[in-house]
Amino acid sequence: MSYALRPLLFALDAERAHALTLKALAVRAKLPFPAPRHSPRLATRIGGLAFANPLGVAAGLDKDGVAIDGLFGFGFGAVEIGTLTPVAQAGNPRPRLFRLVADRAVINRMGFNNGGLEAGLARARTASRGAGRLGINVGANKDAADRIADYVAGVTAAAPIADYVTINISSPNTPGLRDLQHGAALDDLLAACTAARGATPLFLKIAPDLDTAALDGIARAAIGHRLDAIILGNTTISRPPLRAPHAGESGGLSGAPLAPLARQRLVDLRSATGGNIALIAAGGIDSGAEAYARIRAGARLVQLYSALVYHGPGLARTILRDLDHLLARDGFADVAAAAG
Repeated sequence: MSYALRPLLFALDAERAHALTLKALAVRAKLPFPAPRHSPRLATRIGGLAFANPLGVAAGLDKDGVAIDGLFGFGFGAVEIGTLTPVAQAGNPRPRLFRLVADRAVINRMGFNNGGLEAGLARARTASRGAGRLGINVGANKDAADRIADYVAGVTAAAPIADYVTINISSPNTPGLRDLQHGAALDDLLAACTAARGATPLFLKIAPDLDTAALDGIARAAIGHRLDAIILGNTTISRPPLRAPHAGESGGLSGAPLAPLARQRLVDLRSATGGNIALIAAGGIDSGAEAYARIRAGARLVQLYSALVYHGPGLARTILRDLDHLLARDGFADVAAAAG
């Protein structure tokens, strides 16, 4: 389903259009719309947290938490803001965000641009979540002398405010960040962050470009450090066949072309974890059927971002309606029963 303002927004530079959309969502939150109602079949649970439905907003859409209430107003069961870094940073030079309209895809090389942890958390404190769950996604500054210390600072500050905190080591746009997905570096990171989280559920976000050996190592580390969930994944640096003019831009690819890779890596991760940790799926999800496929492959939650660029925020309502129908068709009482 399209939305009325899309032609106007698509006439603008992608990053400017994104900023204007967030401002509009912040205004919408102040208007008297009725609270969304959800079928009990859509309920799910992760890390002791009950979610009214399994549809979330992925980190990156609202980096600084300026539109939390507006996003919840569309019916999402969770909104994840960030990535927030301890110190504000401008990110990579512009242009750094590109629509690939013919492919229903996006390429970005944003580089963790955000206004900093303190400003983002101040907005999160005052957000009206309703029945939704607020996630706060944290990362390290590009020039950090000690990246693990940056993550610990983020987890420590966000944990008292968030319903869950996500450690993001999946971005391809901060040099060396994905190195934290492996070996001793990953173990050291998870040990430090689990010590800092208190009782707040802690999630780990990883890339879809990992091979099965790397997924096995991450699964062992996440389970060993008692994390509550793994989010798979972020954008991909791989390039399936693309048609749009910006296909040659560097950065991470998201949207419809990512779906086959993200779906397969979810299956691989489910096998690696043996069902011993909750999984969250992101990447190329743009319909109730695709959301259901990820849930049947093992996901307890699914997250959207790029699909909203092409289908508009009404996509949330459409996915939830179709997902409820599919769960009912197959005789599942709730999402947890269908997962995997």
